[in-house]
Amino acid sequence: MKTILTKIASILAFIIGGMAVFAGAQVLLGNDPGYYVINWLPIYNYTIGILTVFITSIFIYTNNRFAQLAAIGTFSLHAFVMLILLVAYRSIVAPDSIRAMTIRLIAWVIILGLMFIQARKNKPLQKLIEPTLGS
Repeated sequence: MKTILTKIASILAFIIGGMAVFAGAQVLLGNDPGYYVINWLPIYNYTIGILTVFITSIFIYTNNRFAQLAAIGTFSLHAFVMLILLVAYRSIVAPDSIRAMTIRLIAWVIILGLMFIQARKNKPLQKLIEPTLGS
């Protein structure tokens, strides 16, 4: 089956995950970004980045049966954290953190869109490949 769109989605997931690892690691290693950092946010960035690079992007690339679940879970977790930042930390969260989370959310919408389009394109192929019952 053709999988070019899921390959692109996995590369995008790998890149966005790598950016989260880099951003989180910089703060965790003591590099001061020049603004107040919510203490759990770099840990979140680093952890979700590692999970994205080493699990989710690989699931997507290999068309693993858990790929869609992992991608939806990653997007949902980012959306949940964004909601927390906007509601509970609105007055103290750095604009850079909101911008980074917005970029992640947009990237994951694109990733999920690519996966959905690829799945729709592959559906007619699956019907041709699957043997009919009773034959």
